[in-house]
Amino acid sequence: MADLAAFLITRRWPAAHPERLQLYSVPTPNGVKVSIMLEETGLPYEPHFVDFGRDEQKSREFVSLNPNGRIPAILDPDGPGGKPLGVFESGAILQYLAEKTGQFLPADPARRWQALQWLHFQMGGVGPMFGQVGFFHKFAGRDFQDKRPRDRYVSESKRLLGVMDTHLATSRWFSGDDYTIADIAMLGWVRNLIGFYDARDLVEFDRFRHVGGWLQRGLARPAVQRGLAIPARP
Repeated sequence: MADLAAFLITRRWPAAHPERLQLYSVPTPNGVKVSIMLEETGLPYEPHFVDFGRDEQKSREFVSLNPNGRIPAILDPDGPGGKPLGVFESGAILQYLAEKTGQFLPADPARRWQALQWLHFQMGGVGPMFGQVGFFHKFAGRDFQDKRPRDRYVSESKRLLGVMDTHLATSRWFSGDDYTIADIAMLGWVRNLIGFYDARDLVEFDRFRHVGGWLQRGLARPAVQRGLAIPARP
């Protein structure tokens, strides 16, 4: 069994099951990417809730694993060569888990790159833009009298939804018939945009009917439903 005592993060979040992969996260759109992936793959893991209210993501223990101070992060006791490995950044974690398990990332090079390009589309566009819509529409930004920042991010989010909708008009998932880490990466963000962020009407979501159909298919997966609530909030 791997000894995780050398990892500072385990002092704040002790591992009850050190033989399992350790997840440090919160059920936000970025966080649930990894919990959904873990539920989909069936890998044994132990989730740890990182309390934003106490700035735990900025603690020296957390930053020792992720110097960027952002969730999610993982600690795999059975990393390459059987040695423990910490990984941060949600997209990198998804790819790591896909390669570790041989699941949700096609082996065929062309199909693999199709999935990876949509994964990066999410990381570089969907996440940042939808997140800004959330800030300016739901959180502190809604009190700004100048609505140009909000409208800029709304316009870009509509454009991204249009790109997604055009692709999904002829594709069941973002990588054709293959449900992959690209879909897993985007599900939480699209769900949040029209749910928690309450921006359904603002971005005219209902006109992107292919995105809507894809979202329904994704949310119907049992592993997705489980992953959306992990780690459980205290």
